[in-house]
Amino acid sequence: MARPVTCGNSAAAFQRHRWCRDVLIPMALILASTAVLRSHSPMSTQAELDRGDLASVCSDPGWPGTCARAVEVSGMPSATSAVARNAEQSPGKVQHAGRTLVVRGQSHQDLRWYPDRSGLPRPVKSVSDWKRRRQAVLRAMQRVMGALPGRDKRCRVQCEVIEEVDCGDYVRRDIRYTAEPGDWVPAYLLIPKNALEGRARCHGVLCLHQTHPAGRRVVVGLGQSPDDEYGVELVKRGYVCLAPAYPLLADYHPPLGELGYQSGVMKAVWNNMRGLDLLESMPFVVRGRFGAIGHSLGGHTSLFTAAFDSRIQIVVTSCGFDSFIDYMGGDIRGWTSSRYMPRLAEYPRGEPPFDFHEVLGTLAPRWCLVSAPIEDTNFRWESVARIGREVTRVYGLYGCPERFGVLHPNCGHRFPTEIRETAYQWLDKALR
Repeated sequence: MARPVTCGNSAAAFQRHRWCRDVLIPMALILASTAVLRSHSPMSTQAELDRGDLASVCSDPGWPGTCARAVEVSGMPSATSAVARNAEQSPGKVQHAGRTLVVRGQSHQDLRWYPDRSGLPRPVKSVSDWKRRRQAVLRAMQRVMGALPGRDKRCRVQCEVIEEVDCGDYVRRDIRYTAEPGDWVPAYLLIPKNALEGRARCHGVLCLHQTHPAGRRVVVGLGQSPDDEYGVELVKRGYVCLAPAYPLLADYHPPLGELGYQSGVMKAVWNNMRGLDLLESMPFVVRGRFGAIGHSLGGHTSLFTAAFDSRIQIVVTSCGFDSFIDYMGGDIRGWTSSRYMPRLAEYPRGEPPFDFHEVLGTLAPRWCLVSAPIEDTNFRWESVARIGREVTRVYGLYGCPERFGVLHPNCGHRFPTEIRETAYQWLDKALR
């Protein structure tokens, strides 16, 4: 046992007292803190930060707030204790100096921090701060989905019309277009007749289908699925609607590996972006301001596409997501097929490098309407509600909280009539 340092009235004792007070005790505290933080250390570089193993979060319940390490000493009051209690996951525990330290190791569900230049978390206090977090989110998404294609795949968009059908006020074209060299994407294109006749210029909307044997056909009224016919309903409201096929479903099976893709999600994102290029090439379509709408598979694909393409000014997503840590009790294997994001399987349960809180946050200040039905058994509405509350913080930074909304209809995994009508009103407000 170390000898205690005694302090008496002599000059020597006084010097030992000062040394004890000014040197020994501070040094011991620093070493102890370093040992604790290293055991659950925050990332010291940007690359490590993007891996998602961040052990520091902004703990102030206000917005913006002060950024503090989420470390709580058991039995002592701490401003960070609420973070560990509200993390909705089992916190890590570190033993030090005979006390239990609680460390929160995940913060993708917390939008109050951003990585500074050294990779350390700082409190988001401004839009410019959030934009730094946004860039980190996009990098994390690409580590899972694969890199967003570049100029080598951006060939000139060609379009072939396979069939055209007169549907009264509009025409329906069965088409295919080039997303990249060697790949043609099947799609439907719905065009109001007044636009074809040169009497109107219309806004374009990506209408993305759910997982269904009929694929893209459900969106245009050919799949016997009335709740999915938002393409038909929108073209009748004066929108030009493009409904591309999703990879590895129905009539579209591109060789993802040969084309250089790590996931079906990134191939779908790229196809959708090239679809916007196609719409912009049409003289009757308004350039640079599009909408995206989708149910289930189409719901989350619309979010992913809008995250990477700022031309999409509004997203409507129905039954499209909940938090990865809540999905099927944290079992994210449903997301890991080649059709979706196989690399998610490389991450431990509940620890992917991004979450939907962040994906929705990347959309601000653009419009976004979410429908999360109470009886949906695929995605938990309570989880979506929590995501919505967090995302509202980001829209508040931009001064436009009215551009983000979450609805909870009393139904199952559906896109019911009344919610679709609300969605169309939001599209009108955002684009017209």
